[in-house]
Amino acid sequence: MGALHEGHMSLVRLGRERTSYMVASIFVNPKQFGPREDHRRYPRNEAGDAAILEEAGCDLLFAPSEKDLYSSDDRTRISVGGLDEFLCGSSRPGHFNGVALVVAKLFNIVQPDEAYFGQKDAQQAVIIQRMAADLDVPVRILVGPTVREEDGLAMSSRNVYLSALERGRAVALYEALMEARKALEEGERAPEAVKRIMIS
Repeated sequence: MGALHEGHMSLVRLGRERTSYMVASIFVNPKQFGPREDHRRYPRNEAGDAAILEEAGCDLLFAPSEKDLYSSDDRTRISVGGLDEFLCGSSRPGHFNGVALVVAKLFNIVQPDEAYFGQKDAQQAVIIQRMAADLDVPVRILVGPTVREEDGLAMSSRNVYLSALERGRAVALYEALMEARKALEEGERAPEAVKRIMIS
């Protein structure tokens, strides 16, 4: 959806290593935003994104308008069949159906051999893989590793929304997961003990 950062660029580099022709798409998809979400204020930097992609060796930027992708009377939707009922999807009803719809449309328009998604959005990547398999879309979905800031926070275009206090607190989940991993590697097996370590 644009507002590119190093996480996105790691996917461009992955594609450059594997393919002879690289297409990037940028589209802030209204179908994946709920009624009280941030579609209108989602960070956008079209000219900056285009320059970054050109410098990275991207061959083509596909940046359609909303009118290019959705007609005023479009009716067809995609349902991801329960894969959207937990994790991020539990608090964002309809979000992943909107993601699946726009990605299916982008796949049909661009017809890529491979498509690259970030592990940061793991639920999204699983849903896209399932959608492509279920609809027999002839594309390989590759998932690149999460790219993090120095303090461990996963890079995200929405990080710009965080206040200084929120930014400091945002790394707590990553730190808790790393503490849990360390405890498990050191032999801890009691779930309640690992949970206490993570909460502390």
